[in-house]
Amino acid sequence: MVWARLQADLNCNLRRGAWYRLIKADGLGAVVDVKGTPVPVVRAFLQMSNTPPRKWTVVARPQNVPRSVQVGEHYAVCPSCRDRVPLRGRPSRMLCGRCAVDFAVDWEEQYLAP
Repeated sequence: MVWARLQADLNCNLRRGAWYRLIKADGLGAVVDVKGTPVPVVRAFLQMSNTPPRKWTVVARPQNVPRSVQVGEHYAVCPSCRDRVPLRGRPSRMLCGRCAVDFAVDWEEQYLAP
Protein backbone atom coordinates (compact mmCIF):
# COMPACT_ATOMS: atom_id res chain seq x y z
CA MET A 1 0.00 0.00 0.00
CA VAL A 2 1.21 3.50 -0.82
CA TRP A 3 0.37 6.61 1.20
CA ALA A 4 0.25 10.21 -0.02
CA ARG A 5 -0.19 13.65 1.48
CA LEU A 6 -0.31 17.20 0.24
CA GLN A 7 3.14 18.73 -0.13
CA ALA A 8 1.98 22.14 -1.35
CA ASP A 9 0.30 24.93 0.58
CA LEU A 10 -2.92 25.06 -1.41
CA ASN A 11 -6.61 24.59 -0.91
CA CYS A 12 -8.01 21.35 -2.26
CA ASN A 13 -9.99 18.44 -0.83
CA LEU A 14 -7.06 17.22 1.30
CA ARG A 15 -6.10 18.28 4.80
CA ARG A 16 -2.60 19.66 5.13
CA GLY A 17 -0.43 17.14 6.97
CA ALA A 18 -2.90 14.24 6.61
CA TRP A 19 -1.86 11.01 4.92
CA TYR A 20 -4.27 9.22 2.57
CA ARG A 21 -4.20 5.84 0.86
CA LEU A 22 -3.10 6.26 -2.75
CA ILE A 23 -5.55 4.57 -5.11
CA LYS A 24 -3.84 5.36 -8.41
CA ALA A 25 -1.00 7.47 -9.81
CA ASP A 26 -0.83 7.82 -13.60
CA GLY A 27 1.17 10.45 -15.47
CA LEU A 28 0.44 13.87 -13.99
CA GLY A 29 -2.56 12.76 -11.97
CA ALA A 30 -3.22 10.75 -8.84
CA VAL A 31 -6.27 9.61 -6.91
CA VAL A 32 -6.38 9.29 -3.13
CA ASP A 33 -8.99 7.76 -0.85
CA VAL A 34 -10.66 10.38 1.37
CA LYS A 35 -13.14 8.63 3.68
CA GLY A 36 -14.03 6.11 0.97
CA THR A 37 -14.32 8.71 -1.80
CA PRO A 38 -11.77 8.81 -4.63
CA VAL A 39 -10.34 12.35 -4.88
CA PRO A 40 -8.22 13.35 -7.90
CA VAL A 41 -5.10 15.42 -7.19
CA VAL A 42 -2.23 16.69 -9.33
CA ARG A 43 0.55 14.18 -8.65
CA ALA A 44 3.22 16.90 -8.32
CA PHE A 45 1.35 18.24 -5.27
CA LEU A 46 1.75 14.94 -3.38
CA GLN A 47 4.44 13.41 -1.22
CA MET A 48 4.30 9.61 -1.36
CA SER A 49 5.50 6.93 1.04
CA ASN A 50 5.52 3.13 1.05
CA THR A 51 5.21 3.05 4.84
CA PRO A 52 2.14 4.14 6.78
CA PRO A 53 2.46 7.32 8.86
CA ARG A 54 3.48 6.75 12.47
CA LYS A 55 3.88 10.28 13.88
CA TRP A 56 1.72 13.36 14.33
CA THR A 57 2.45 15.99 11.68
CA VAL A 58 2.88 19.55 12.97
CA VAL A 59 1.25 22.06 10.59
CA ALA A 60 1.54 25.84 10.71
CA ARG A 61 -1.86 27.52 10.56
CA PRO A 62 -2.60 28.31 6.88
CA GLN A 63 -3.07 32.00 6.07
CA ASN A 64 -6.63 31.55 4.80
CA VAL A 65 -8.10 29.69 7.79
CA PRO A 66 -10.76 31.86 9.46
CA ARG A 67 -9.87 32.95 12.99
CA SER A 68 -13.14 31.35 14.11
CA VAL A 69 -11.54 27.94 13.53
CA GLN A 70 -9.81 27.09 16.80
CA VAL A 71 -6.53 25.45 15.76
CA GLY A 72 -3.97 27.95 17.09
CA GLU A 73 -0.78 28.99 15.32
CA HIS A 74 0.22 25.33 14.89
CA TYR A 75 -1.86 22.19 15.03
CA ALA A 76 -1.14 18.49 14.79
CA VAL A 77 -2.70 15.97 12.41
CA CYS A 78 -3.23 12.41 13.64
CA PRO A 79 -1.47 9.84 11.44
CA SER A 80 -4.30 7.36 12.00
CA CYS A 81 -7.61 9.22 11.67
CA ARG A 82 -6.44 12.64 10.28
CA ASP A 83 -8.06 14.57 13.12
CA ARG A 84 -6.67 18.09 13.65
CA VAL A 85 -5.72 18.94 17.23
CA PRO A 86 -4.55 22.31 18.59
CA LEU A 87 -1.07 22.07 20.11
CA ARG A 88 -0.52 23.11 23.70
CA GLY A 89 3.15 23.39 24.55
CA ARG A 90 5.56 21.02 22.86
CA PRO A 91 4.51 17.44 23.70
CA SER A 92 6.72 14.55 22.58
CA ARG A 93 3.73 12.16 22.36
CA MET A 94 -0.03 12.61 22.16
CA LEU A 95 -3.06 10.37 22.47
CA CYS A 96 -5.64 11.04 19.78
CA GLY A 97 -9.02 11.86 21.30
CA ARG A 98 -10.84 10.51 18.26
CA CYS A 99 -9.13 7.18 17.54
CA ALA A 100 -7.45 6.65 20.96
CA VAL A 101 -4.03 5.80 19.50
CA ASP A 102 -0.81 7.19 20.99
CA PHE A 103 1.84 8.52 18.58
CA ALA A 104 5.04 10.54 18.83
CA VAL A 105 4.88 14.14 17.59
CA ASP A 106 7.26 14.81 14.68
CA TRP A 107 8.83 18.12 15.73
CA GLU A 108 11.89 17.45 13.53
CA GLU A 109 9.92 17.48 10.29
CA GLN A 110 9.53 20.83 8.58
CA TYR A 111 6.16 20.19 6.91
CA LEU A 112 5.50 22.86 4.26
CA ALA A 113 8.39 24.96 5.55
CA PRO A 114 9.07 28.07 3.45
